[in-house]
Amino acid sequence: MSHKYVYLFSEGNKDMRELLGGKGANLAEMTKAGMPVPQGFTVSTEACTQYYKDGRQINDEIQAEIYEYLGKMEEICGKKFADPENPLLVSVRSGARASMPGMMDTILNLGLNDVVVEGLAKFTNNPRFAYDSYRRFIQMFSDVVMELSKKRFEEIIDQKKAEKGVKLDTELDTEDMKDLVNRFKAFYKEEKGEDFPTDPKVQLMEAVKAVFRSWDNPRANVYRRMNEIPYDWGTAVNVQAMVFGNSGDKSGTGVAFTRNPATGEKALFGEYLINAQGEDVVAGVRTPSPISQLQQDMPEVYAQFAEIAGRLEKHYKDMQDMEFTIENGKLYMLQTRNGKRTAAAALKIAVDLVDEGMIDEEEAVLRVEPKQLDALLHPQFDAEAVKKAKVIGKGLAASPGAACGKVVFSAEDAKEWHERGEKVVLVRLETSPEDIEGMVVAEGILTVRGGMTSHAAVVARGMGTCCVSGCGEIVVDYEKKQFTLGGLTIKEGDYISIDGSTGNIYAQAIPTVAASISGDFGRFMGWADKYRKLEVWTNADTPRDAKQGRSFGAQGIGLCRTEHMFFEETRIKAMREMIVADNTEDRKKALDKIMPYQQGDFEALYEAMEGCPVTIRFLDPPLHEFLPTKEEDIKEIADELGITVARLHEVIASLHEFNPMMGHRGCRLAVSYPEIAEMQTTAVINAAINVTKKGQYKITPHIMIPLVGEVKELKFVKDVVVAIADKIIKESGIDMKYEVGTMIEIPRAALTADEIATEAEFFSFGTNDLTQMTFGFSRDDAGKFLDYYYENKIYESDPFAHIDQKGVGKLVKMAAELGRKTRPDIHLGICGEHGGDPTSVEFCHNVGLNYVSCSPFRVPIARLAAAQAAIKEKRAKA
Repeated sequence: MSHKYVYLFSEGNKDMRELLGGKGANLAEMTKAGMPVPQGFTVSTEACTQYYKDGRQINDEIQAEIYEYLGKMEEICGKKFADPENPLLVSVRSGARASMPGMMDTILNLGLNDVVVEGLAKFTNNPRFAYDSYRRFIQMFSDVVMELSKKRFEEIIDQKKAEKGVKLDTELDTEDMKDLVNRFKAFYKEEKGEDFPTDPKVQLMEAVKAVFRSWDNPRANVYRRMNEIPYDWGTAVNVQAMVFGNSGDKSGTGVAFTRNPATGEKALFGEYLINAQGEDVVAGVRTPSPISQLQQDMPEVYAQFAEIAGRLEKHYKDMQDMEFTIENGKLYMLQTRNGKRTAAAALKIAVDLVDEGMIDEEEAVLRVEPKQLDALLHPQFDAEAVKKAKVIGKGLAASPGAACGKVVFSAEDAKEWHERGEKVVLVRLETSPEDIEGMVVAEGILTVRGGMTSHAAVVARGMGTCCVSGCGEIVVDYEKKQFTLGGLTIKEGDYISIDGSTGNIYAQAIPTVAASISGDFGRFMGWADKYRKLEVWTNADTPRDAKQGRSFGAQGIGLCRTEHMFFEETRIKAMREMIVADNTEDRKKALDKIMPYQQGDFEALYEAMEGCPVTIRFLDPPLHEFLPTKEEDIKEIADELGITVARLHEVIASLHEFNPMMGHRGCRLAVSYPEIAEMQTTAVINAAINVTKKGQYKITPHIMIPLVGEVKELKFVKDVVVAIADKIIKESGIDMKYEVGTMIEIPRAALTADEIATEAEFFSFGTNDLTQMTFGFSRDDAGKFLDYYYENKIYESDPFAHIDQKGVGKLVKMAAELGRKTRPDIHLGICGEHGGDPTSVEFCHNVGLNYVSCSPFRVPIARLAAAQAAIKEKRAKA
């Protein structure tokens, strides 16, 4: 038997996600459970993969199977495709195995043409409905399959409404709908140079191809890269019998959640529109009614829907996001999936489901995406400032948090302004999937149309971005790049602030304050800490960062970059004196001025970390970074240092390097100028002794030598450190231990880690530099070409965001094994920004590192990711 690519809904179940996609598997599961699901079939993800293998063509075998299953569907539904007497119309929807809201394309009412529409009008005795469905189909097919401008169709509708003097689509009659069909077809012919396709079988195959194509469209690729969804998964296609929410006042369509996706509250939450089709709710073109209103409008339908919603939540043991249609008073379920939710809702739902006995703590820990915690940790508006601020308008509180930025009106402008360092708020009539790149970089999103389940709301919630939607009082003028609200005109570049928790809009910049977390967060993170094996440390260069990291649960500092302490005004002068000095004695004099500052900083760090380990990396960047580049600055600094401008130019020229990243930096500085290491060792050890003497904490300093590639250079610098440290400790009379380790950030260090471990008492993997040196490209320059690599599927994600497990990861694993072979008790950690990336944290757990270290705000993310890695490993072994 040839390979099976197509499955009836009655042939699948919820465990077939990989083959049927999330939507197909859930439609099959609901069918199995006897729920009112319009029947149909799913074209599998394997067919999508085959389509790309066959050069973006659906081969004859798959086409034949699709037509065979169309025949089976006709028998089930008792209607025939392309039959004017009793026509079967279908929807064609994508459904990848991972939910990608608003990223893929949908076509409704497929199967209509000039003959079938007449038959539908007679069969339903509702010609307006038939022609409304037909004009919708032409519009969607032209947009999704043929890539014509959706906006132009909207303009044609607006023109028709203006001619008739009406405001709503529902006020147009049958003749108006017929006229729109003719205008749409004329526009199609004008643009494409051919008539709109009338053969329903051609329409169906073109629609299936369009869904497969959309798996590779730019917005889907951006979403996949953000959410680490592999390209080779492909998408399934669901072909489902149409039910019509636009067939009169006893019909409608809606989207609902079994719990509130913004707060997690246990109550049905959602919206519906009477006499409308599904895309009207999601696109946010009309503003819908809350689901509670359905209890008044159609009590029986509401009761049935509430009962099904409860069953689905119990069945999936999670909050469900459901789409439904009511056709002439009869309820149909179009889909269910685990609902996207805000971070606050995710925590509340996870904790509540444990309390309700539906899931256990381990399962609850797996239910919250680590990256979502970001949203809880981000600033809110300053309470006093926001009290004084004037609200100029209010929309729906679609995605919580506070955002302040300059107004832009397009995704392209948002991206461009962001790239030049501006914070922006994206203002749109409504967002669509094309806007994803602008939405990703915006501080917040404000829309005129759309409800709580519109594209803007769902995508913003998923990204943890503040969003206010459906503020209908706003009048946007895209041409003039301005909008009016509350009697004010706000132009591009003006500051606004929006509150995604209240829906309030302000025509001013409002200061924000750090998020405070408590309640469910503390309890939930307690569960995470119970299951994780990896420790989580923080990268901190200041006492403030250290306190922030500690408050988020950091168990140590994995990286303190001492060079960041030299840039303050009081210190930079002494640093520059050291650089321009042409003999050891003068260098030491300058370093003596820096030493007290360094020591004070280290004491404050030790105290902020309450006795937890603090790893201090010695000076790493090349010295030219501390010197000026502009001519006016050079003159001013030469005067300050008491040297001639010519002499300073000489020094700057002597420090010039063709490739500073691989130049005179890291341990190479300490080999050239051991006095730098002497000064830093003195500061580290003295600070530890002073804090230990206070009696509250016993400090064990960790000194990290950067950029080592050869054991002899590590030994050289370590000998300098040990000589100074032992002398100071002996003189203090205190019994103090300390450790000297290194950063593994050069491939040669990883390859010779067994030798390096003879001197190093700990390894910290500096995966930012290790990635640069392994790939052979600079993190600062890679942005210029990486997009081409994503487009051509050479890389699926940014190797600086997620650790490259095949290359860089192999070096980490090898170095860990070699290091432990030489020194079984060696402490191993990672301190690049990968330390806060959930995928990379899981990798670190799997290779047996002791800790990950990341920026303070990513500490909770790493704690949760570490717990999930431990639980997944335990389950895999079970």
